[in-house]
Amino acid sequence: MRITAVDTWPVFMKLEEPYEIAYEKVYETINVFLRIETNQGFIGYGCAAPDEHITGETDKSVLSSIEAIARENLIGSDPLRIAMLMERLKPLMKGNPSALSALDMALFDILGKVANLPLWRLLGGFKDRMRTSITIGIMPLDETLEKTREWIKRGFKSLKLKGGIDVESDIVRVLKVRELVGEKIELRFDANQGFSVEDALKFVNETRNANLELIEQPTPRGQPDLLGRVTAAAHIPVMADESLMTLRDAFRIARRELADMVNIKLMKVGGILESLQINAVARSAGLEVMVGCMDEAALAIAAGLHFALARPNVAYIDLDSHLVLMNDPSDGAVIIRDGILFPNSGPGLGYTP
Repeated sequence: MRITAVDTWPVFMKLEEPYEIAYEKVYETINVFLRIETNQGFIGYGCAAPDEHITGETDKSVLSSIEAIARENLIGSDPLRIAMLMERLKPLMKGNPSALSALDMALFDILGKVANLPLWRLLGGFKDRMRTSITIGIMPLDETLEKTREWIKRGFKSLKLKGGIDVESDIVRVLKVRELVGEKIELRFDANQGFSVEDALKFVNETRNANLELIEQPTPRGQPDLLGRVTAAAHIPVMADESLMTLRDAFRIARRELADMVNIKLMKVGGILESLQINAVARSAGLEVMVGCMDEAALAIAAGLHFALARPNVAYIDLDSHLVLMNDPSDGAVIIRDGILFPNSGPGLGYTP
């Protein structure tokens, strides 16, 4: 089997409602969709969600790297030799992790279709569904409570509150949300690098009664020692997100005990193959894993879900970005019922345009 074509196209999608995190307000997103065709009729699909703040990419840089580099190196190659192809592309496309992720998931999609198996089964098949958290951005207290009510009515039982701009208001919002939802709803908090060590410890101590499951990336990613100080002093698990971009980062976090948990996002690390290696490091170090997302269409969410379902130490998923996107061409690539995500039953990623 040989690859005969690699095609890309950008898709602009507005959000149903803008959301705010510690360093930006998001109104819209552009994903780059990818199709890899073969001479035996198998077609694989992928999706890149570049984020200039996190991955350093734009839709234009993703399109350029795939069209100028990946296409030339993939045409005529065997698509089932995924490790060989990705190792060939990584040094040529350094600094383009979401572009690599799109290519990686399209190749895995082909592999699943050739094997006639859903990818989560092919990769290990540990679970067949998982509960996802739903994210509530930074907003005034009354709006936070109203949004909480909306998601609870829709069946979600795990909430992630964003913060990191003002620790005092974050404390109030978390306590009031816990008061509203009671004890049966899972509650997580993500500061998106917005806190100092002092603010982070003040936050976790003064929200003790809220029984938070975890605090995610409280301190700036460029100062790993600060994350380690919070981890050492906090009574709840601390998760590294933006601090984890590469396999080497995973090793450093584990070796220096900088965090209790890690958030693996395909777009940050370069795809499923790299995520499997990072996950192995995390498991060997006893770190729990969450699989998260950027502003991703449902196709990319499907790839993250298939990876998460396959591995036994993935304890959490935060795969919710597709739920607020308008005009997503891959809508339906995953199934959600009462906050539980299910893969489609088709082979590969289960996505058919």
